[in-house]
Amino acid sequence: MPHSQDTTPIVLTIAGSDSGGGAGIQADIKTISATGSYACSVITAITSQNTLGVSAIHPIPVEHVETQLDAVFSDLNVAAVKVGMLADVEIINMVAKKIRQYRPEYLVVDPVMIATSGDLLLKHRAIDVLKRELLPLADLITPNLPEAAALISCSVPKTEEEMGSMIEPLRALGAQAVLLKGGHLESDTSSNDLLIERDRSELLRAKRIDTPNTHGTGCTLSSAIASYLAQGNRLHKAVYLGKQYIAQAISHADELSIGQGYGPVNHFFSGHVNVR
Repeated sequence: MPHSQDTTPIVLTIAGSDSGGGAGIQADIKTISATGSYACSVITAITSQNTLGVSAIHPIPVEHVETQLDAVFSDLNVAAVKVGMLADVEIINMVAKKIRQYRPEYLVVDPVMIATSGDLLLKHRAIDVLKRELLPLADLITPNLPEAAALISCSVPKTEEEMGSMIEPLRALGAQAVLLKGGHLESDTSSNDLLIERDRSELLRAKRIDTPNTHGTGCTLSSAIASYLAQGNRLHKAVYLGKQYIAQAISHADELSIGQGYGPVNHFFSGHVNVR
């Protein structure tokens, strides 16, 4: 059920572990906590990863993914679920099965396929299963441009007009809404996203922040939106608040000095985060 005044909003993140701490489960837990909800987790894969890239991926045995899911849902009143990295077909099928079984109020799916570093995080043969089994269950999916292009089998758009041509094919994936993240567009001044709902679409404009420290931005944004949904906000407001949070986390990223590559955003950019 959604968050009310006398309950703690609980958000479950189902994703992979990032040993470098900037993305994946680690970024999700930081984000959910910083935005005022309680984070629990189901780990789907262990990655050997740092700010320079991903060197290995070890999927968790599917039966243990199942026992984690049952342990969480049988005890905790989960209001929203965020799904990130799902390493293989068996895990995708299991997560979809459990989402149908437990029917959380909100489901946000970040279809993690390609890391900021360019590393492929989802095997090609698993994409069709993701599209068939999980995406139609989602209230919101949050692909970046390369991920959206992979989902609908087109070339990666280079302009906002080309982004617009993706609206109907993305709607056809079956999710209630799509947040198409435009950060990969070749633009120096803006980083605009397209919120696609069943009967309308809206371009959400944001100023591009000049920093190389953007590791984990997709995980962070989707987790923030799930957190705000769990607190009872409608989708449009949850997306707006999530974008506010990630913009601030990116703008404060250079205050950190983590690693030699693409550093993380600054999830705890103030002692107590409250962007509501």
